[in-house]
Amino acid sequence: MASSVVSFEPLYPEDRMLEPLLERASRLIELSQKLIPMTETPMARALIPQLRAMNSYYTNKIEGQHTTPAKIEAALNRHYAVDDAERKKQLFAMAHIEAESTLEQDWAGLTVSALFEPERISVLHDRFFAFLPAEDRFTGEGEAILPGEIRQSDVTVGRHLAPRPELIEPLLNAWATRYARIRGREYQLIGIACSHHRLTWIHPFVDGNGRVARLHSHLALRAAALTHGLWSPLRGLARSHAEYYARLSAADQSRRNDLDGRGNLSQEGLVQFVEFFLDCCIDQAEFMVRMTDFDGITERTKDLLHYLEAHPWALGSEKSVIKADAAVLPMEFVMRTRAATRAEFGQMLGNVSDVNKRRIVRSLQDFGLLDAPTHRGDLTFSLPLRSLRFLFPKLWPEVDQE
Repeated sequence: MASSVVSFEPLYPEDRMLEPLLERASRLIELSQKLIPMTETPMARALIPQLRAMNSYYTNKIEGQHTTPAKIEAALNRHYAVDDAERKKQLFAMAHIEAESTLEQDWAGLTVSALFEPERISVLHDRFFAFLPAEDRFTGEGEAILPGEIRQSDVTVGRHLAPRPELIEPLLNAWATRYARIRGREYQLIGIACSHHRLTWIHPFVDGNGRVARLHSHLALRAAALTHGLWSPLRGLARSHAEYYARLSAADQSRRNDLDGRGNLSQEGLVQFVEFFLDCCIDQAEFMVRMTDFDGITERTKDLLHYLEAHPWALGSEKSVIKADAAVLPMEFVMRTRAATRAEFGQMLGNVSDVNKRRIVRSLQDFGLLDAPTHRGDLTFSLPLRSLRFLFPKLWPEVDQE
């Protein structure tokens, strides 16, 4: 058990350990810059809500409390399952989506250093658990979860006996002080990865510590202008969740020998966790760079439109019709550039009768690729869940399993 704030040192690796970590951090920054051209497109704006839903799925999957993508979509439309257990999983998904969305808005413009103010950790916990009904705020052992409240009891997590309650505040202050003062983007990235483990080690709450640490890392990487809202470590951590838990546990261990750093905990274990964390981030950023390549999006859009042309039943109406080759140009325009008036969209459809132009627009709206505030309003790009397997294949593979 921790007896003082030095119990979780080192908080950052020694200089001699940094070179491979700095290489990874530099690679991640390089990848993030390749996403910048995509950030202001309608495609990106339509993708972000689906990514939030996906993040909720994956962070809850780590906790064993995930529901299906379709049921998350239903919950977003306020359609909850009758079954209590399934409804609770939907609420956990919504709690993450609401917390991620509101904090991204409320903390927009904050520096990475500002995210290490200790009180923000309680805010993260509060935003998640305050969304849940009181009857769902209990641990598996029946202890009440108080949103934002630091625990007042001892806990054991696996082989880790968490610090005593009276040490949590000074430990969080030490955690915040160390990581807030880091300068230089590569060094900050290493700090974000280190802070993820050290926050879970402190285990400041009765429950929800992993969720809070992952959400904090998500927001910190966003504050570092690396994700642009287009990727998150949550997907990568969940897809390697067995290794994620193993790396967290290894970094909990005491120093092995005189070569294993100068603190109470293993420096080698911390470095290995940072390597794993940064590798997960690099994998996610590389994936989104590939997925947002404009040439690739064009080809996948064509594939989707040809599928809809061949399967009019997929549009939900016997009167629906898609003329794929004609629809590619206007769909590319609303995906890449801006909303289009109905007249502009019709002109881009080319040599198609006015009746069929209206039917094509209605069909695309029926499927969910186009949206409009009124029946005469401008047409904006939308990204329905069922389009992901065409436009962003393998992004959320569980969508295809339903």
